[in-house]
Amino acid sequence: MLLFTPGPTPVPQNVRDAMSAETMHHRTPEFEAIFEKTRAHLFKLFKTDEVIMVASSGTGAMEAAVINLCHNTLLNINSGKFGERFGKIAKAHGLGSIEIKNEWDTPASVAEVEAELKANPQIDAIAIQVSESAGGLRHSVEEIAAAAKAINPEIMIIADGITAVGVEPIDVTNIDALLAGSQKALMLPPGLALLGLSNAAIEKIGEGKGYYLNLASEIKKQRQNTTAYTAATTLTIGLLEVLETIESDGGIDALYAKTAIRANATRGALQALGLHIYPKNPANSMTTIMDENASEIRKLLKEEYDVNVAGGQDHLKGKIFRINQMGLISDYEMVWVLNAVELALDKLGRRKYDGSANKIYNQITFGIGE
Repeated sequence: MLLFTPGPTPVPQNVRDAMSAETMHHRTPEFEAIFEKTRAHLFKLFKTDEVIMVASSGTGAMEAAVINLCHNTLLNINSGKFGERFGKIAKAHGLGSIEIKNEWDTPASVAEVEAELKANPQIDAIAIQVSESAGGLRHSVEEIAAAAKAINPEIMIIADGITAVGVEPIDVTNIDALLAGSQKALMLPPGLALLGLSNAAIEKIGEGKGYYLNLASEIKKQRQNTTAYTAATTLTIGLLEVLETIESDGGIDALYAKTAIRANATRGALQALGLHIYPKNPANSMTTIMDENASEIRKLLKEEYDVNVAGGQDHLKGKIFRINQMGLISDYEMVWVLNAVELALDKLGRRKYDGSANKIYNQITFGIGE
């Protein structure tokens, strides 16, 4: 079965092998050496002033960022399930919460963020997805962050990069917390959350808030190549293997370039089949198709062609399907998926199979047949 859901993504064999060694105790010089190497790679990936690893899902990183960086009122951008989650986290901790809500295919605009900041000077943090995976949308995070800082230089910008870190370059100039999760572009099992922090964020964190998710405690310990609480040893070992694999395969910029080409080729191939790309500004992390036969297509892909793709949630359940573009994906696997979609459309009587998807993918990716 080809796993093409936008998280969890497939774990490469060499990474599984690295994680299958004997369990290592986390309070040892041996693990501290692994931790130090992993941190060095993460600084190159995030390009932030500090990087923290926490044993949790990505939601743990979201909650840690909110409780440590928002002391008054959070403005959250809700264009999907995960943007909505930021607001719920703020309310759960008794913080003020203001929301900009759009349909899941619609990115936030600079103008609407500026309007909320001017009308609500108590806002001290903004939470926004770089890539909102509920619909495969890409927000203009960098532009929004710059505009927000121009209005209030002290405001904290929390950017959820869980389906963006490792997918595309992100300008962190005006970002104070960039979040990531292990089970997306980093090609690991779930369970490890990561936060890249600015110096301004570190200053605002101060003594920190919370207990387990107190970022001040983690900053202090992780600068000593250990963790405040039990480290996710196996996942950290796997992460080091992933980051070393990316480096040996041409580096992170090469991965970004390959991902962009693959995403563009996939969108072009599916559009050639008459399918509709759902988000108005698609992220490169996944290709999201809105279709009246979304459920039937997913069922055929899984049962007939051994391809597992994701569906939609809430009001988009049964209306979209999402194909992963994150990580180290071979072109022959991507071609298999596109071929399967075209065959499924034939089985549904939508269009006769003629190999158009593969032809367009190869044209865009390799310049073949142009």
